Amino acid sequence: MFDGLLDPGLMSELPNKAYLASRLEAFLQGADLHEEKLDRLRIFAAEQKFLIGVRLLTGAIDAVRAGKAFSDLADLSIGAALEAVKEEFAVRHGHVSGGQVAILGMGKLGSRELTAGSDVDLILLYDHDPNADESDGEKGLAPSHYYARLTQRLIAAVSAPTAEGVLYELDLRLRPSGNKGPVATHIEAFRKYQREEAWTWEHMALTRARPVAGDAEFCDAVEAEVAEILDHPHDRAKVFRDAVEMRETIAQEKPARDIWDLKLIPGGQIDLEFVAQCARLTDNIEPDRWPPTSTGDGLARLTPAFCDAQTREELQAAYGLYLSLTQIIRLCLTGPFEPEDVPPGLADLLLRSTDLPELSVLEAHIKETSKRVEGHFRTLLRAG
Repeated sequence: MFDGLLDPGLMSELPNKAYLASRLEAFLQGADLHEEKLDRLRIFAAEQKFLIGVRLLTGAIDAVRAGKAFSDLADLSIGAALEAVKEEFAVRHGHVSGGQVAILGMGKLGSRELTAGSDVDLILLYDHDPNADESDGEKGLAPSHYYARLTQRLIAAVSAPTAEGVLYELDLRLRPSGNKGPVATHIEAFRKYQREEAWTWEHMALTRARPVAGDAEFCDAVEAEVAEILDHPHDRAKVFRDAVEMRETIAQEKPARDIWDLKLIPGGQIDLEFVAQCARLTDNIEPDRWPPTSTGDGLARLTPAFCDAQTREELQAAYGLYLSLTQIIRLCLTGPFEPEDVPPGLADLLLRSTDLPELSVLEAHIKETSKRVEGHFRTLLRAG
């Protein structure tokens, strides 16, 4: 990791996807064995997370750029792990005729807002020829069994602890039917579930979805399918009512620890995410070539019919504040932020990122901001 700090281009080169992809390709060259590839992936991901963090702490990149860099790194690492697992799996089980796979990134991975400590939310989708009965390998498997086993191998490759650490902690609870559902989902089953059975919260979660790895053509088809599901008319009153109820349930079941629990405080990150997601489902986002998956982009494109310019600016400012603080805290601490026991260096970083003189002033600013957001949440969604 420290070798990376000696790279003269560290602070001048942006850690975008092209930069990371070229580094990853070079790092994996010469790795022929399956386990060696996975170990190199874990080393590469750990090193690049560290270097992205260094750039963030030194001010070479801001919190938004850090979120995109952490997410691009996850896309590339998980994509490389998927290819390695597919190759190894095919040695014994062959291929399914017409088989295609796409990994749908959800949550902060889908919205490209990952932090240094984020786990990743995934759904694995697949398709194959309708007449395919079994894969063509030495030990053939029925397609549903084939892709379930392949997904389990991928989960182990990405999240199993090894001597080189863990690539990423995975969360697959957002797949159709939740933890009780299959780990891999056929695209037709996904389509049917999302159109006929999904709850409002599942469509809200889908507003952050994007394909992050897999077969390019199939990824495009999945992206188009998600857009079609989201563009289908939603009952505005029901979406808003369900979102408010869900927010109240979260407040009861997972109350915030203190004002520094930026995700869960009333008027915190969840409120902002819900506003952006509800706006997307009810056609209250300014049209553009691409629908937004990130909360920040969604808030920036709220329509005048949905909220006035001042409200939009205040929601964006709150998003920027929470994101900056969260990125730094998640990078520097493995547990919750304790204001009475904060290391001086971390306090300096937080104050520098917000341009405020001391922590008590920053706390007051967070309280004021969250109160404002809570008021906007109530006005925008309860009024709907």
